[in-house]
Amino acid sequence: MTTRFVEPMSRLIEELRKLPGIGTKSAQRLAFHVLRSSEEDARNLARAIEQLKQHLRLCSVCNNITDVDPCTYCTNPSRNQRLICVLEEPTNIATIEKTRGYNGVYHILHGTLSPVNGVGPEQLRIANLLTRAARLTEVEEIILATSPTTEGEATANYLAHELHRVRPDLPVTRIATGIPAGSDIEYADEVTMSRAMEHRRVL
Repeated sequence: MTTRFVEPMSRLIEELRKLPGIGTKSAQRLAFHVLRSSEEDARNLARAIEQLKQHLRLCSVCNNITDVDPCTYCTNPSRNQRLICVLEEPTNIATIEKTRGYNGVYHILHGTLSPVNGVGPEQLRIANLLTRAARLTEVEEIILATSPTTEGEATANYLAHELHRVRPDLPVTRIATGIPAGSDIEYADEVTMSRAMEHRRVL
């Protein structure tokens, strides 16, 4: 028997279900949490969502989420503008920044190629990457840092082909993958282990 809620609660549950990773039960729990919250907390939540949509946009250069255009990475004079790291999502920037070893700029694709899910090159932010590569002759290297998944690898291979088409002389590199630091090789899968062997280095 399907549980029926009054219309305002049903509408909120339905909207929450649209969020990634949120099923019906989770949406119901969140909706009841909002209901039990104070009016001030509920207004603050609604206001935060409204301001998010009003003030944030995509950087016209790199597609990062920003409140200023171009974003602070693209306009920072201390960053190497000749080095571009290509990532799947804006959240991936934090992972790269944590290494403290990269000082270039970024380009965000907002996804990966996935023909099964109907995601082709037109659905990703690829066109302006090719424009950057073709126009900015001072670019010294483009690093493809998509995830080592089937979709990530397919995206990296496609980008490498397209980048070399517009700039045959442009160095395009792929991040190395292998055994994570601190893990036991006993639990490494075949693909991870083969990549670790392939990208071994001299000590």
